[in-house]
Amino acid sequence: MKPSKGDQHAVVDLVDMLLHKGAVVEADVLITVADIPLVGLKLRAALAGMATMREYGMFEEWDEVQRELSREEVAQHPMRSRLTASENAEKKSDADER
Repeated sequence: MKPSKGDQHAVVDLVDMLLHKGAVVEADVLITVADIPLVGLKLRAALAGMATMREYGMFEEWDEVQRELSREEVAQHPMRSRLTASENAEKKSDADER
């Protein structure tokens, strides 16, 4: 009997490949009504993890801005950064109710 790889890890492998290698998705969409073309769309999307995007020179400025905003948030609210995500959400909802 030969060992076989189960399908249970297929999604994990796909996500891992997308994050580390990336993929480009292209699509052409034509919206028609009664066989009359109304709108045409040409779409192109790059899917990858931020580290991969930065390696290829994409989103570098955006990433730096987001990191700086995060640093400022931690500096202004040092205790908030130590809480879990659920505790942060709970505190925010309590503040919104007031």
